[in-house]
Amino acid sequence: MIRTLREGLLADGVAMPPTKLCARFGVSRCAVCCKPARAPPKVAPRFAEPIGKRIEDDPSFGYRTVAHRLGFNRNTVRRNFRLRGWQVWKRPVGARPRIAAMPSVAAAPNERRSTAPCRVWTGKDRWARLALVVDRHTREGLGWHLSHSGKATTAAPALEHALIARFGTLGRVGTPFLLRADNGLVCTSRHDTRLVRRCGLKQAFITPHCPQQNGMMERLIRSLEEQCVHQQRFESLTHATRAIGDWIQFCNTRRPHRALGIRTPAEVGLAA
Repeated sequence: MIRTLREGLLADGVAMPPTKLCARFGVSRCAVCCKPARAPPKVAPRFAEPIGKRIEDDPSFGYRTVAHRLGFNRNTVRRNFRLRGWQVWKRPVGARPRIAAMPSVAAAPNERRSTAPCRVWTGKDRWARLALVVDRHTREGLGWHLSHSGKATTAAPALEHALIARFGTLGRVGTPFLLRADNGLVCTSRHDTRLVRRCGLKQAFITPHCPQQNGMMERLIRSLEEQCVHQQRFESLTHATRAIGDWIQFCNTRRPHRALGIRTPAEVGLAA
């Protein structure tokens, strides 16, 4: 506006400096005289092409994992994510009350494990109950079972599969380890506790209504829902079983974890 007004005054033969026009109309002089020094952001093809290819191959990887796999600077990868619209912003969550509790930390494999159930929609077979067992040190999914019903027998096969996968046999273990679970009817049933005692394990339950004490399992279930369950439309229980099994295998052998130093659970297990 100031420039157009000044050009009109010059055409009428009146010369007025832009500073006086800015002062009269209450406009900042920098907004009229100064030009933006920063160039618009650009994306270098030598970064954008390999980053885009990596995202197409593994859509669930974040910018930290992509930067580690490609050997690029993390801020450079994050900038490309933002400029290309590849960054998926999560819904902000407000502060929630947390209780003071001792964290469940394992210094080596076979020290502590966690288990928790969740529900999965399987199309014509309707809702099914999924039970998972995870090693708290390697974050490896050792056993899981998808059942039609949420009866007490749902969690037992997952624990049996975890024992067979780690020890090669089903029976009393040599060194007892701790199994942490929530207070659901599946994990607190007599059938499940009887199996835990028969295998020589120790069982611990979280405080009621405090799922953050079993946060590792809750985070794994969230990743399973976001990256597998919600991205597919299961037609039956068999379809869901096959897809969930493939995702757990991918998570154990190919998907790196930031908490493990950008390594996969299988790599951590071999190093231990």
